[in-house]
Amino acid sequence: MRRSLLGSAMPKEKQQSLRPPNELVHADFEMVARRLADDLAFGSDTSLFVGSGLEYAQSRPYEPGDSVRQLDWRITAKTGKAFVKQYETLKRIAMFLVLDTSSSMSVSSARLTKHDLGIWIASAIGLVGLRRLSPVAIAGGGQRETRLEVSLSESDLWRAMEPLRLHARAETTQLGDRIRSLEPRLSRRSIIVVISDLHDPMVGSSLRHVAQKHDVVVVHLEDPAERGKLRAGFFRGVEAETGRMFLGGGTTQWKGQPPLVQELVGAGISYLHLRTDLPFIPPLRHFLASRNMMSRSGK
Repeated sequence: MRRSLLGSAMPKEKQQSLRPPNELVHADFEMVARRLADDLAFGSDTSLFVGSGLEYAQSRPYEPGDSVRQLDWRITAKTGKAFVKQYETLKRIAMFLVLDTSSSMSVSSARLTKHDLGIWIASAIGLVGLRRLSPVAIAGGGQRETRLEVSLSESDLWRAMEPLRLHARAETTQLGDRIRSLEPRLSRRSIIVVISDLHDPMVGSSLRHVAQKHDVVVVHLEDPAERGKLRAGFFRGVEAETGRMFLGGGTTQWKGQPPLVQELVGAGISYLHLRTDLPFIPPLRHFLASRNMMSRSGK
């Protein structure tokens, strides 16, 4: 019988037994990531990363029997002769994972930090993509330099994840800039999966920009303390990435997230909210299985 590491049928204590990825040796890290991928793919659509649309290939002279809907009006007007467009089916699509590694991702009031959860989610989604024969690339959203190169090799996936596993207590965010920098590298429509707490003020505009041409998925991670559940009096705190001092309390909440979420959804971006203190595999699996990630591939 197949064993589930974080399946919804397991007791909550078992679901919360996942260890921080930086505490594991490389072999154990790979083993846990594979089990998470098994749980994530279980019951989901096997064509999750298969294109359903068409992509323009070239134009050729019109032949009797061709549909007038396929006419390439630009070339026809330029040459004075009828041309029709030819398309090729998108069988597989590249996936780019952008994992936020900035300081705010390492601040936590729960056992797992947002950074820990992001590592596990990125590893599992990347592995599922490779199993679907979709090339995968992983980039960090902080100051760490990562080699961004799509590949169908598992060893390349683990090599890309390795420098991102460690926490960074003083790493500023470059998430918005990193997302925008992807655009010149993408020659065809791709999936861009962003895993972050969305604390970069530039992230909204960057996501809306790339969503004009690509399929964008945002997995928004949140610590329970960000909902004002510290159960404490007043305290002095320091913002993780800017070093700005502030006065907070048990009812303090982060500002500005609801409008950002509305903007993302309004731009056609798929959005999922996950908390670090709750099981994440069941909602993530349902989210991926219930959406057609290639629904806009033919635009």
